[in-house]
Amino acid sequence: MAGQEVKLLGAWFSPFVHRVEWVLKLKGIQYEFVEEDLTNKSPLLVNYNPVHKRVPVLVHHGNPIAESLVIIEYIDDTWKQNPIMPQDPYERARARFWAKFVEEKFTEVIRGTIMLEGEQQEKEVKQAREALDVLEGELKGKKFFGGDTIGFLDIVLGWIAIWLGVIEEIACIKVFDSNKYPFIGKWMENFAELPVVKENLPARDKLVLYFHKIRQFGLASAVKK
Repeated sequence: MAGQEVKLLGAWFSPFVHRVEWVLKLKGIQYEFVEEDLTNKSPLLVNYNPVHKRVPVLVHHGNPIAESLVIIEYIDDTWKQNPIMPQDPYERARARFWAKFVEEKFTEVIRGTIMLEGEQQEKEVKQAREALDVLEGELKGKKFFGGDTIGFLDIVLGWIAIWLGVIEEIACIKVFDSNKYPFIGKWMENFAELPVVKENLPARDKLVLYFHKIRQFGLASAVKK
């Protein structure tokens, strides 16, 4: 597959972009990466994603696909090698259910803590821990959520291997406890050691600086309102 046929519009700090990159790497797909400045969005991004104007956007043969989970399924349907989604319809439905659970009950909640303080933040942290309680039970006895090899849910939740610790640091919160969540802790280690993940992670110190600035800006803006 020629590189120019597949293009990924992204941003180095985005876990949602990295999800897509992991899948592209797993499947051995050549692609062109276009770094976007989200403070000054390019005409290309606005043209390809006019509704949300955000990354990631995958462009395949000139056709844009937006939203990381949609992109992952598109890639999996288009390139059959190293499947990410289960082949069985029931298992595919379960994978989508758990992905939706992760996005709504954990990922979006953790994102919210970046811009919050005090009781509001504590409420979100409690909700995130409750989601981890459920996921710990789902992972029990497995190497990955997908079994012996990584699957859809592993990709969806994989961002916590580095981004969760960064957000905990800059937001002054504690969500993950390896003693309370031993299965998730071991899973995070296994996931982070996968070559396609390990070789395609941003530097942690850069992420800390970036998200610290985002938090400071968000809190300052909230005070002005």
